[in-house]
Amino acid sequence: MHDLDLNLLVALDALLRERSVSGAGKRLGLSTSAMSRTLSRLRLALGDPILVSAGRGMVATPHAEAIAEEVRSLTSAVQAVLRPSPEIDVRDVRRDFTIRANEAFVLLHAARLSIAVSSAAPGIRLRFAPRPDKRIELLRDAMIDLDIGVLPGDGAELRGQALFEDRFVGVARAGHPLLKRKITAERYAAAGHVVSSRRGGIVEPVDEALARLGLSREVNLVVPSYPSVIAVAASSDLVGLVPRAYALVAAGETQMFELPVAIPGFTITQTWHPRMDADPVHRWLRALIFEAFRS
Repeated sequence: MHDLDLNLLVALDALLRERSVSGAGKRLGLSTSAMSRTLSRLRLALGDPILVSAGRGMVATPHAEAIAEEVRSLTSAVQAVLRPSPEIDVRDVRRDFTIRANEAFVLLHAARLSIAVSSAAPGIRLRFAPRPDKRIELLRDAMIDLDIGVLPGDGAELRGQALFEDRFVGVARAGHPLLKRKITAERYAAAGHVVSSRRGGIVEPVDEALARLGLSREVNLVVPSYPSVIAVAASSDLVGLVPRAYALVAAGETQMFELPVAIPGFTITQTWHPRMDADPVHRWLRALIFEAFRS
């Protein structure tokens, strides 16, 4: 039965319904000769004649009669599976979506995204999960539905959609000595620094830019998140480096300043696994998030 395929199942159902080779052919849009060849393949596959001549018509064998109802049920099931997904009304959907994002993104955007989702689909709940790393396995295994942040470097198999551009800026407490005069690369490098690093690394693009000028900065403190950088900078003489979007929201705690060296910006992207491309509710959520940032 190595050559049995779904076409044979559909053909068998048509033959058992019509009890006629020509009738089954018309039902499937095939010629009588093509339907006759298909019957021959079915007879070989099942080891049974299936239909035999009886006067001017054909009758089913006992084996064919015995399997007719099961064949009909299987054919209907296959057709249902292969039919395009029905249109859905998100207002009727009850479902949780897990989004992996860093703490700063959650503080900045979780509330407004939740409001937008709840307004359109009250049965959909967002679950934000921490982003300790960028492993794609969690997307691949459906442990998370979306990853929002800088696109993972090993994410060639993933789908992505850019949400917004951002860049790094400096932050310091109001009245910090660094802010009282023009901020040069030399003065910036000479200040004490607090950096955000989940794994303890302290070399960032700004260090590379300073190194090209023969300068280096002194990192006095390493914390796990940008909100921690803001909190430390607001209550000490250490200066921090955070995305501009977050610095704007936290403007009441610290004062933002432009860096005296040029470093590249970055793109925040929503990323998902291709297995979720066609899921209608997942597609709806992606579109809602995209529109939320485009506006």
